[in-house]
Amino acid sequence: MALVSEFLGQLTLSYGGEEEPKFPTVVPARDFDPERDATRIDTAIKTKGVDEQTVIDILTRRSTEQRREIAFEYERIAKKDLSVALKGALSGSVEALLLGLMKSTAQYDASELKASMKGLGTDEETLIEMVCSRNNEELLEIKRVYKEMFKKELDKEVAGDTSGDFAKLLLALVQTKRDEPSNVVDYEKIDEDARCLYEAGVQRKGTDVAVWISIMSQRSVPHLQKVFERYKSYSPYDMKESIRKEVKGDLEKSFLTLVECFENRQLYFANRLNEAMKSKGAKEKVVTRIMVSRCEVDLMKIRSEFKKTHKRTLYQTIAEHTKGDYQKALLSLCGGDD
Repeated sequence: MALVSEFLGQLTLSYGGEEEPKFPTVVPARDFDPERDATRIDTAIKTKGVDEQTVIDILTRRSTEQRREIAFEYERIAKKDLSVALKGALSGSVEALLLGLMKSTAQYDASELKASMKGLGTDEETLIEMVCSRNNEELLEIKRVYKEMFKKELDKEVAGDTSGDFAKLLLALVQTKRDEPSNVVDYEKIDEDARCLYEAGVQRKGTDVAVWISIMSQRSVPHLQKVFERYKSYSPYDMKESIRKEVKGDLEKSFLTLVECFENRQLYFANRLNEAMKSKGAKEKVVTRIMVSRCEVDLMKIRSEFKKTHKRTLYQTIAEHTKGDYQKALLSLCGGDD
């Protein structure tokens, strides 16, 4: 019996690679009536002083698909584009959040990537978060949508905007060459990769970054989790400590983000939310981006990781560190207290 359950356990692992299960906080509303919603939004926008609460209540509690239908009905009723109307009626962080919700998850991610590379200077922090925390399936969809929206190839844009090993790592990730998880655990390969990572870094003078890049951008996530475990039997430092010792700057941040996401992606997002809300001059852009881009993907799981690690809930932390309509919108996306 033990063998059977072990075998079944491996099967679920192998199929898990196709599409990760979703843990959303925002799900399709029941008894959905797009015309009624559109009419209510139209009235709310036309109200003197704008009735933000109604707009927030509707848009943060509908799925992407449903918001699309509302936008369609709104244009029919009000004879103008809903996003344009929202831009005119709202401002600041709550405007950015609600406009973000009007895009699909992949469109939103693509726009955030575009914005991080636009104009003078690159926003490396955003670029690193977006590229290093998205899985293969998400990146493939982002690339497709990026080309649709901006008529440019994402990898070419990334290459034109970054340099050195940092550029090489991001490109390797954007090229989505990662193996799908296999139901066969290859212990020899695990051992070999662990040894290669050690020999390319901690063991020698200087770092052979190319070896690190190829292993971390091509192996499946379950495989890498075992590699990092095995790595400890070669190196006196674990993988994250080794990264801190071997590389610096954007490259260091990228490798650390990758390893954190391989180990527990939702914990990475939880920590990033916590940091962003507690930092001086709360980094609202980061908070908005994670809440909007993950609310229909895994925000429920991010919430539980948040509570486990930070000993208070995401809901309480948002309530404490944000205010006004922006706070209302975030709490609604958060979907409840734990």
